[in-house]
Formats: sequence, C-alpha cells, structure tokens
Amino acid sequence: MEDDLSQALNSVSLEQKDDKMDTFGLYVVTWNVATAEPPDDVNSLLQLNSPKKPDLYMIGLQKVKAAPLKFVTDLAFEDSWSHLFMNTLAPLGYIKVSSIRMQGLLLLFFSKLEHVPFIRDIQVTYTRTGLYGYWGNKGGVSIRLSFYGHMLCFLNCHQTAHMDYASQRVNKFESILDAQTFDTKNTPRILDHKVVFWFGDLNFHIEDQGMLFVKNCITNQQYNLLWSKDQLTMMKQKEATLQKFKEGPLDFHPSYKFDLHSDNYDTSGKKRKPAWCDRILWRVKPKSSLSEDANEDGQNQEDPKKQLEEQHKDEFPLKLSQEFYTSKMEYGISDHKPVIGIFRLELRKIYETPLVQVSAEGEWSADFDALITYSLLQTFPSSAWDWIGLYKVGFKSVSDYITYTWVKDYQVSFTEELFQVYVNKDEIPVLGGECVLCYYSSNLQCIVGISKPFKVQESRVAIEEGLVPENISGLDETVAS
Repeated sequence: MEDDLSQALNSVSLEQKDDKMDTFGLYVVTWNVATAEPPDDVNSLLQLNSPKKPDLYMIGLQKVKAAPLKFVTDLAFEDSWSHLFMNTLAPLGYIKVSSIRMQGLLLLFFSKLEHVPFIRDIQVTYTRTGLYGYWGNKGGVSIRLSFYGHMLCFLNCHQTAHMDYASQRVNKFESILDAQTFDTKNTPRILDHKVVFWFGDLNFHIEDQGMLFVKNCITNQQYNLLWSKDQLTMMKQKEATLQKFKEGPLDFHPSYKFDLHSDNYDTSGKKRKPAWCDRILWRVKPKSSLSEDANEDGQNQEDPKKQLEEQHKDEFPLKLSQEFYTSKMEYGISDHKPVIGIFRLELRKIYETPLVQVSAEGEWSADFDALITYSLLQTFPSSAWDWIGLYKVGFKSVSDYITYTWVKDYQVSFTEELFQVYVNKDEIPVLGGECVLCYYSSNLQCIVGISKPFKVQESRVAIEEGLVPENISGLDETVAS
C-alpha cells in the first residue's frame, strides 16, 4: 500500500506529454444493499488484489439505510458505506473527489491522486420519481465532471419494482434525463456529455419463462437462453432512447433475488424469479452526421460552430470499451449481489497542465509560521474564497485537511508570477509527518493543484517541554486528538 501511495503522490506532474492517446481504467460498481450495514471487507468487490488497479472508481448504491435519524446523521457526517470505501481506498492513493446522496441512493466517485488536478467542472444533481416525484426512495443521482477536458456523466438509478412496470421504468428514466440539468452552456443535459454511464437497480425482470426453466439455465450457465425475455433487452428493441446505450453480454448469474448470506435464489413463500435487475450501461456521444446538403459551390452548409466541434472531436478523440462485466457472488448481506463493470477509457488529453503549481517553502514545523508558494499556470476564475489545505499523505477526501489558509487573506507577497501565503504555526501538527498541499478553487469546486510530498518536522519546543516524546513522527495521533 505504501508503494501505491508513494507512486500516486509523485505522479502529480507538470511535464508536457506528446499527443498520443492515454489509457485509463474505470471501475463501476452498482449494488442494492437492502438497508444492510457494510461488510467488513470490500477488497474482492473492488478487486484490490489485482496487479493493475483502475484510475477511477464510481460506486453506486441503492437502498442505503435511510431512517430519518440516521439520514440526518449521515448528512452531517459521512455514512458508514462512504467511510468503508474511503478507508479502503485512501491507503492505495485514491481520494473521494465527489459524492451525492438522495435518501437511499448514494453515488461515490474516487480517483487516483495524480488525476485529481485534471478533474474539473464537477456538478451533482438528483431527481425524485417516487410518490409522483415527491419521494426520493426511487429516482436518480448524478455526478458530472471534466476528465482531462472530456465531459463524463454518471447516473445511478433505483427504478420502479415489479414485473408489469417495464414501460413505466423506461418512462421514469426518460423523465430523469429530461429533468436533470447542469449549470453550463456546452453540456446542460445528461446526453450532451461525451460519455454517459447509466447504472443501478433498474429493476427489469425476465418475462414469460417459468421458474424451473430459468433456474436450469442458470445452473447450466446457458444465460443466452434467457436474454430474449429480459425486459431491458426487449425494451431496447423498440425504445429509441435505450438504443443509444450499450451493455456487455449478461454472461453471469442474475443478481436478484437471493436468500441472505447465501447463493440460493429466493426460497421464501414468494419464490421470486431470478433477474438481472442490477445493470451497467454506457453511451459514447456519436459524431454529428455531416449534412448532405451542399450549396451551389459544392460547399457543405453545416453550421460553422458544429464544424468546429467536429474538428475538436477529431483532434481530441475518446474511445470506451468494456473489459469485464459480472456479479460478485461472494457478498450475501443483501438479496441483491453487487455487479461490477471494468472499462478501458482511451483519450487524448485536452489539457495536461494543472491550473496551479503549489509548493511548501523552506522547513516546516510547529515552531514557526510556514510559507506556501504558488503560481497560476493557466488563467481560471480564481476567487477570494480559494484556499490551500495541508493534508496528511493518504488523505481521504477534500474535506480531510489538517488545516487551511485563504489565499487572499493570508497573502504576504506576490509578483506577476509567484504568490506567497503563510500558515500560522499553531495550525501545524507538533508531531510532524509526511504532508501535501492542495489548492482548492471555490468557483470550480475542485482541487486544481497538488504539491509534491514534503516533511513536516517534529516541534523541537514541544519535545523540549515534554509535550511529546522525542522521535515520534506521524499525524494519526494529532488528528485523533
């Protein structure tokens, strides 16, 4: 884990690269957790023992326990599921970049630290579809963002249950697409984004086939015999909106419905039929077809703005392919098994330089005020509310800072190229440890610059006065206190 974390920290680079396509791993999880508390371990769920770890994790949960008192507590703090994923991924060099919760729907986005300064334009939103749009037990939550300049959107849904409501599920999905908007000119709606992921407990079932036939197909791994009666597959044949989305083959055990702590499908009196309720689909925005109309001179009459957009797509292409799609049978806390999708994202970066370069100036310890130097590498909408946080190496999220300083209020000097701000010595941990600095843009709502790791020295004054034992290093005790 230390090697993973060190590599992630030292990968935050200012170096320019050539115009080749870069490849990133994207790992998507969907799981209806049926109000259960988290398991002790999610290493298998996230495939953390794999030698090649993804660059991004997007984790969508449904039916997270949302009793009124617990929900209010979770809003004030972090819920138990978020804590588990953050505690698991932070030692490997990932941080929680964004999240959104609507009652039982939870969406978490994690990234390797090296990519964080290049994840911008983050916005979240939600849509209630339960009880005529007034209740959030059903609906969708979204996170949209720019990844190296390419616009991505992730939509986690929990849709209407029961066999007979397939058409209603499609209608609710389309209503979510219509309802969710973002504060931007270029990608105001979900389908405007270059890549869209749609996943969750979509609640589509298997029609017509009897229980015995379905179970025999599953036992013999003849899943293809069930595909023609899968409601989502059937609806895609006649619904234009669904035809825009791709899905990998359903070559795995249907994820619903299981006896708890078991691999046995429902043995209760209701004997619900197995189904692929939990799904992961995606869409890459197609290029606009060129107009076939031509003027008298043989010139294409397409809008010049659209022509520029097409040139931009050609200059900065993006490709997406799925490498793995399956249910994770080893988890039994819910009547649903989690479903994972592993994707290969290839793109040419639209930008490769962070907006801000930030570094620790000189020696740092709690014995004297410290200095931070930063420079703006590109023009962006900076604000008096921008701040620079001091973080422990291995921090979990943007809010997991030790202390912070406002870039304007605590500014001590500046030139056209360099700015300096100070940090009060009383805010620096006396025990010291390995730290990084992160510049946070209030307007962009994201980290736009990360320093190289540096050492905060132990406070000599504190040691001499017997406040801390000598030669103790680290921040865990400080944070805990």
